[in-house]
Amino acid sequence: MDGNGRWALRRGRPRWTGHRAGAQTVRMVVEHCAHRGVRDLTLYAFSSDNWKRADVEVRALLTLFESHFRTEAARLAREGVRLTVIGRRDRLPTTLVRAITDAESLTAPGDAMHLRVAIDYSSRDALRAVPFEPLPPVDLLIRTGGERRLSDFLLWECAYAELAFLDVAWPDLTRDQLDAALNEFSRRDRRFGAAPLHLSVSA
Repeated sequence: MDGNGRWALRRGRPRWTGHRAGAQTVRMVVEHCAHRGVRDLTLYAFSSDNWKRADVEVRALLTLFESHFRTEAARLAREGVRLTVIGRRDRLPTTLVRAITDAESLTAPGDAMHLRVAIDYSSRDALRAVPFEPLPPVDLLIRTGGERRLSDFLLWECAYAELAFLDVAWPDLTRDQLDAALNEFSRRDRRFGAAPLHLSVSA
């Protein structure tokens, strides 16, 4: 989820207001992916490198996370969405950790979709962990904001991921743009290193 801060600055607003706008896009994406039959969805909300940002933006993000975990958990539970948070928790505020554990507990029975939110997450740190427990392989990685890099996100799990880089800020992402990425993915021939199964040979 990229481009929140730049979205706000282009409108003459503080960067943190872009994250608040982006939170509305999160709800749309979760609902639409569930409607499309996506079973696993992982959102990169806050990387371990994001601690380097200005204190006011970091505090606004952490407060926004806590608020949305508390307000959205019941709705996710009703819709059968299981929520888990990946990443470090030892550097997060106690109240945010409590909101995370409460939301995870409330949504644990969900079996329609598994929604993972990465907070204080670093793929390189995860790979150095003992033992390393990989998540399910990523089929499609979508990055908004116009950047073309993985930024330390699920590097192991993205080994065979299809990549879609969209030149739209996260708050401006629409259902049609999301559908276009999903539909393009459905047309790709994914062989995971193997040769095509059917060859036409003439002599």
